[in-house]
Amino acid sequence: MDYVRFLRDRITHLRLKKGVSEYQMSLSLGHSRSYIQGITSGRKLLSFTEFFYMCDYFEISPKDFFDDGIVNPILIQKAVDGMKDMHDKDVITLIYLIDRLKDS
Repeated sequence: MDYVRFLRDRITHLRLKKGVSEYQMSLSLGHSRSYIQGITSGRKLLSFTEFFYMCDYFEISPKDFFDDGIVNPILIQKAVDGMKDMHDKDVITLIYLIDRLKDS
């Protein structure tokens, strides 16, 4: 597997899902306007620390970043965060609803 290519493609996919340009993302992360473009073009490598900042920017966990089977990890993470304070009965109801929607 080409991990550098995966990283570049995943950043682009998540950035587009978030609806921001490379320029906007670069500035939001506190870098020059060409920072993200340099990473996605392969001219720059992403540091480990910057990777964690990027996950925070996308509001996802590092695990979700690498799970490319999750089409929109930002929405999934928001749903999980919303369920953390719910009662067990309510979570079970949501699971039932999810199962029902998947079947239809």
